[in-house]
This record gives sequence, structure tokens and C-alpha cells, in this order.
Amino acid sequence: MRSNISMLTTLITLLGLQLPLLAQHTRYKLIDLGTFGGPSSYIAPSEDGGPGNPTRALTNNGVVVGAASTDMLDPFSQECDDCFAQHAFQWQQGVLTDLGTLGGNNSDLTSVAHWINDRGWVAGFSQTGGVDSFTGAPAGHPVLWENGEIFDLGTLGEEFATATALNNTGQVVGFSFDGVPDPISPFFNPTESRAFLWHSGVMQDLGTLGGVDAGAFAINEAGQVAGISATNTTPNDTTGIPTVHPFLWDRGRMIDLGSLGGTLSGVDGPTILLNNRGQVAGTSTLAGDTTYHPFLWGHGVMRDLGTLGGDTGFVTWITDAGDVMGTADLPGPSGSQNHHAFLWRNGVMTDLGTLGSTSHAEGINSQGQIVGRSTPIGSPIQHAFLWEHGGPMVDLNTLIPANSSLVLEEGGNINDRGEIAGRGVPPGCDDVDACGHAFILIPCDNAVTCETNIDVTTAGIQNNAALINRPSTTSTQAPRTEMQILSAWRARLSQRYHIRALGAWPRD
Repeated sequence: MRSNISMLTTLITLLGLQLPLLAQHTRYKLIDLGTFGGPSSYIAPSEDGGPGNPTRALTNNGVVVGAASTDMLDPFSQECDDCFAQHAFQWQQGVLTDLGTLGGNNSDLTSVAHWINDRGWVAGFSQTGGVDSFTGAPAGHPVLWENGEIFDLGTLGEEFATATALNNTGQVVGFSFDGVPDPISPFFNPTESRAFLWHSGVMQDLGTLGGVDAGAFAINEAGQVAGISATNTTPNDTTGIPTVHPFLWDRGRMIDLGSLGGTLSGVDGPTILLNNRGQVAGTSTLAGDTTYHPFLWGHGVMRDLGTLGGDTGFVTWITDAGDVMGTADLPGPSGSQNHHAFLWRNGVMTDLGTLGSTSHAEGINSQGQIVGRSTPIGSPIQHAFLWEHGGPMVDLNTLIPANSSLVLEEGGNINDRGEIAGRGVPPGCDDVDACGHAFILIPCDNAVTCETNIDVTTAGIQNNAALINRPSTTSTQAPRTEMQILSAWRARLSQRYHIRALGAWPRD
């Protein structure tokens, strides 16, 4: 009996020592990046609340890029009468810099940063002040910000194009409309869309897989480009548009990566992802185009990564080691399945859990730390999370000072120093899209360091504009019919890349 009591006492002692260790996580100093006088700001990955097309918004040196609203009304807005123009920003060491537009820094035009490379160069988009004669929508060009200057990269014939990514050599990829009429465009524009590669002042049309439309969305350090392209000009019965496959462009040749049985690629999450090993990750519909799965392509083989037991799933990032993360459905009746963030590694998909309800993974670093968003039980909004060391998921709001200026709603990027960039909501704001602020979390040496620096919480220009409150339109249920999938894809492309003309097209 005494032996049993002794063993129990020892076990309790050990548990008492281990539980605090298990519960320990790095604490963070929160810096609210503020705005340029308007109500909102966001980092590059998730302008529309995500998951969006995750871009590189945070470097390993702690530089953040994105866009922030100004105090000037947007003269081209088709969504509201009091929408504000947005300008691309760069935050570094406490300074929020307005990167300006093709109309200058004091312009009421809109610009957005989409990607930053290790040299601090930024690729993105800026309105020009003109109008696209083919659509009647505001004209916009891809731009490159280099050492404080903005460069107009031009287009392939029409007054609309955008940059989506760049590498460290300064090669930029994206897509451009070319002014050639196209009644069956998968981009739902009245003219053709073409994938481009820009370098040293020259914009190259990368061609297609047999159709007339394509877009480039990723480039690696070897100059390989990944994107999507129509394979023909024959509309499918399920979608009403031609078949769209992912491609890998390598040394002048566009390679068709195939599909998982369906006719549409890039339907949810990011359009396409590419690592420095030449592996491509994305999403493809299955036969019938009513469901879709994440895939990983490498060495000529497309692998279905599956789901967590439900109908659909999509990827949000791929590492150079070939690890893939994303979001996938759980078992349940079709149309009402829950979904969790996942990490796929070496053939195994791991459920990252939740803070109470659904979860979405958004960023990962080389140490395997993952950030994203999840809804706690009883919370009206999502909270940013951190997953590390095999879990469980932890609410990032519990790792910042209690009197912080934001409720952290999204964790979009995490760098190799453990710094985290995302979006949160200030007091009085109930919609992160309307009045959320970009933030960066910086790991503290200890809890005292965090608490003594809580007065350093806002960088750049303060937001003095009235907060806007409106119901969130973010859906927590994946689309289930082929036309719902198509409509969601079109809406995401429109909002993510400021293609105003897409909004004029019917959604059903």
C-alpha cells in the first residue's frame, strides 16, 4: 500500500513538473501597424479575409508589406460611396512607409503589395488613373518597388495586368489581359488573359496549354513558373468554361500537370504554389466537378493529398522540404461538414485541431511553426492561432499583453525568427475586412520585456477615421455544386487582384 502511495506521489510530482513545461509558449510584443488615415490595413496574404492566395508578406528580417486605407475616397469604387483608396505599405523597424501609386504618394488611386523578396523588392499592383476600354473598369498595371522607386511593368496589350510573385533575381510573374475578345474566358473577362514573366524591362508571354487563357502565380529561385491555363476552347457541361489545368513553365516549355479527374484547377485557397525543388501544390476538382482535393505534383506525378475524411480540401502553402499545409473537411453529411487546418508531411495528413470550431492554416516557417485562424467556442469572431511542437493549437491572444490594442483574428505569415504578421480588430470593430489592422508579433525574451514595451504598439500613421461596422461575408462552408465552386473562384480572383470587371458578371 505504501509503495502504491509512493508511486502515486511520484507520478503527481512529475505531472506537476511537466504540465507547466507543456503549457509554455513564447510570449510576444504586439505592434499595430496602423493605417494611412483610413479605417483598415492588411498584410499581403488575405485582403478579403482569407484564405486568399497566400503571398510572402513577411521576410526573415522582419519587413512586412501589404496595403492600408488612406483618408481619400476611392473614385473608382463600385462597392460603396464611402470606400477609401488604399496604398501599398512597407513596415520596417517601427516605420510604416507609403509605397505610393503610379499617380504618386498623394494620389487617390489604389495600390497593393503582393510579394516581397529577400532583397526588399516588392511586386504588386497599382491603378493608373485611366480606364480599360474593353471593360470600362479602372485600369491597373503590375508594378515593382525597388529601393524606394516604383516601376510600371506594362501589360500585354490591354490596360489591366497584375504582378503576383517575384524571386530574388527580380523576375516577376503575373497575368495580363491582352485585348483579344474571349467569350469563354475562365477568368470571366471579355478578353483573353495571358501569363507573363517580366525581367530586366521585358515582359514575356508564356503561352498556354492549348487554350487561349493562362495566369502565372508563383516563381522559384531557378526561374520556374507555376500557374493555370485553359487546355482547349471547348466549354464543359459542368462549368460552362474550358478545362483549366495547372502548369509548370521551365526553360521555355509549359508542362501540363494534369488533374485529379475534374476540369478545374485553383478553385479554392491559393491558385497555385511552387517551391525551390520544383514541386507544385494546388487544388483540383474530382470527376464531375462537385468536389475538390489538394494535390502535390513532383517528378511528373500528381498526388491526391486527400482530406480529413470529408469532401473537400485545399492547400495554402508548400515548404522547400515538400511539406504542405491547408484546410480539409471532416466526415459528416455533404454540405454541412466541419473543416480543420492540416499539415501533410511524408505521406501523412495531420489534423492540427481547432480552438473550438473550424480552423484554417495560413503560414508556416522552416521550423514547422504554423499560424492561421480558428473560432473559439462562444466567440463571434475568429482568433489567430499558433501550432508548434506537435500541438495543441494555442490562441495567440493568450500570448500577448492583456491590455493590447487589437484582438488578433488572423495569423497570415510566420518567419524563421518566429515573428508573426496578420490582422486583428481594434475596439469598436466587428469586421476585420472593414476596419481590421495589420500587426506584427515580435517574440519577447521574457514576459517582463513584453509588458514593459506595451506602450510601443502603433507604428506609422494613426488611424483617426471613424470605424466601419458591417456584417462579415466570409463563408465557413465550402461551395458544393460546380457552379458554386466556379462562382466562388471568380469572386476570389476579382477581389484578390482588383479585377473590377468580374463583379459585373452574373454569379449563377
